[in-house]
Amino acid sequence: MQTFLNRTLLFILLVSAFTLQAEDVLTVKNVGMELGRDLVNEAVKSCRAQGYQVSAVVVDRNGILRAALRDDLAARFTLQMAEEKANAAVLAGTDSVELRKNRQDIRPELNNVNGILVLEGGVLITAGGYRLGALGVSGAPGGDKDAICAKQAIKALEERLEFGQ
Repeated sequence: MQTFLNRTLLFILLVSAFTLQAEDVLTVKNVGMELGRDLVNEAVKSCRAQGYQVSAVVVDRNGILRAALRDDLAARFTLQMAEEKANAAVLAGTDSVELRKNRQDIRPELNNVNGILVLEGGVLITAGGYRLGALGVSGAPGGDKDAICAKQAIKALEERLEFGQ
């Protein structure tokens, strides 16, 4: 009887060990090229309407560049800053301003990580509860204004984001 119980337990452990392994093939939602292009265009147009010359960058859920646009008179450095703000949002899983507020204890160290800039202006792109990537904007006189342009761009394309669920 004891041998039967031991074998049964061993069988259950082996079966459960195999079912707990990660999936071999993953299905992942991500920002498409056309959506990325349209988001950066909308963000630049939004800031331009307010009198600001900015750059906007979309990165995917892994922080990989999908689209970038620099307005005619925006400084070239704004492209890098916009991308690094977007990367901060991807890293945190929330808008970059929330990372800045919530992690004051390590903010100086995070700014030393290559590709991350913990400033306001990086906004998470989500659809149906999935994190698709982030939109970073830089060049307006203040990160709060950068974030407003990014949020207006996402709102302008909200229907496409919801449809893409």
